[in-house]
Amino acid sequence: MSLSARGLRGLLLLFALCACNAAHAFVVTIDPGPRAVYLRVGNGAFSNTNYTGGGTPQTGGAINLVSLVVPAAVLGNGTDLAMTTNASSGVSNYDGYAFCDVPAEIYIGGFYRRAAFSGSGTATLTASVPANLTNASGDTIPFSQISWTSSGNGDGTTAQPVPAGSFSSGTQTLASFPSNSWRESCHSFRYGNDAVVAAGTYTGRVVYTLSAP
Repeated sequence: MSLSARGLRGLLLLFALCACNAAHAFVVTIDPGPRAVYLRVGNGAFSNTNYTGGGTPQTGGAINLVSLVVPAAVLGNGTDLAMTTNASSGVSNYDGYAFCDVPAEIYIGGFYRRAAFSGSGTATLTASVPANLTNASGDTIPFSQISWTSSGNGDGTTAQPVPAGSFSSGTQTLASFPSNSWRESCHSFRYGNDAVVAAGTYTGRVVYTLSAP
């Protein structure tokens, strides 16, 4: 994340895309098949439209940014400030539904699939989070100052499969993906703005990983 000089403080958060009919919180059963794990954070990459249309996951997609410019007049006043993203797609790769509102939200979703005869199992979604965002002078902002809400168009108030929370340093568990299920949520990020910090551009990267046993 980042704070820029000249009377304004700007905050930037950098996410890494990691690939290691919605009227309810979007959790849907998919057919068993060859063992596979797919995770999309932000824009992602998918071939041939979507999963229900016969498409397949691809590796790639740009690393998406979440950012904020904080005016000096409100710096450190303790009021949470909404952040925005550079994501250009909020469309679900499951069925093409316009699930997330960009650029306000980031899409997070995917699946864990395995053969029907291979038993049950659960994949785990984690985030690898640095302790701080830093600027060129070595000043820091704790990553715990960043939180998020979780929603999805058409979901109402139903609990999300990737729930709301806030970052904490280290490897942080975000959600579970039972076998042969597709799950997705839209995250909207906020900066806590709890301290007056030195001017500069503060940056950091969070890496999301979906791993299966």
